[in-house]
Amino acid sequence: MEQDTSIWTEKYRPKKFEGVVGQDEIVKRVTNLTNAMNIPHLLFAGPAGTGKSTLALIVVKELYGDNWRENYLELNASDERGIDVVRQKVKDFARTKPIGNVKFKVIFLDEADALTKEAQQALRRTMENYSSNCRFVMSCNYSSKIIDPIQSRCVILRFKLLERKDVEKRIRLIAEKENLQIDDQGIEALYEDSEGDCRRVINLLQATAAVTNNITPDLVNTLSSTAKPGDVKIVLEYALSGDFLKSKEKLLDVMLRDSVSGSDIIKSIQKEIWGLAIDPEIKVRLTEKTGEIEFRLTEGSDEFIQLEALLASFVMAGRGV
Repeated sequence: MEQDTSIWTEKYRPKKFEGVVGQDEIVKRVTNLTNAMNIPHLLFAGPAGTGKSTLALIVVKELYGDNWRENYLELNASDERGIDVVRQKVKDFARTKPIGNVKFKVIFLDEADALTKEAQQALRRTMENYSSNCRFVMSCNYSSKIIDPIQSRCVILRFKLLERKDVEKRIRLIAEKENLQIDDQGIEALYEDSEGDCRRVINLLQATAAVTNNITPDLVNTLSSTAKPGDVKIVLEYALSGDFLKSKEKLLDVMLRDSVSGSDIIKSIQKEIWGLAIDPEIKVRLTEKTGEIEFRLTEGSDEFIQLEALLASFVMAGRGV
């Protein structure tokens, strides 16, 4: 029997509108526009892994059927971000007539917020000049990085991070197809690590399934290189009880044993703060301190020194200082 070597993110990419999870209102609007066979320019804005590229592909396949490849141009703006791309590739494709019954072609610009300002200005003119036989679908993480003239020419649809129920729906579908055993705790671990990014969930699920068919929270945490919540809680409880040395040793053990970076530890600490048995006012203070340390790490500070400073803040908070 031939071994399946496909990437699950492609294998389980939704093929129809009803397969897209977590974006019900957006899917409803786009479905109506597609059924009318006359979509406007569209701007999909939102976090990674929430269905932007998938929805664009579904629109094109619904419009053109088997002829979709001849009527569709996809460009990743983070790779091809200069003005020459707009002047050459986009214009050459936009000026030719579509094949089939639909009166326009579709150009999909992925990560459009990576386009230079000059390229966006050139794109603005192209959108005006070729609107009769070409529609643009753009995706971006931050719509604020798209110039106002382009935003005003598009219907802007804002995608949101997926909720647990939406992620669980995809996990259970894949688990059934791939004969995987997974319980609620395993699903929770996958969701916590993904932070609403469905692509990340599926990649992590495939990685864990390569080890065993029984997906456990510990296995998920090990492969995702995130600290186990229980370990982080112990670190913080040691610090709050005033035992700085034990807290520091446990933190070092967690980081070296699980190969967890300082920034990932910070995220885990931030989540665990709100489950600690301390006054809400202290939780607020410690959250503020955590944010300050995270900023220092992004600026290039030594992660061990900064994390020790954070633990020191917990020790002081435990003493009421």
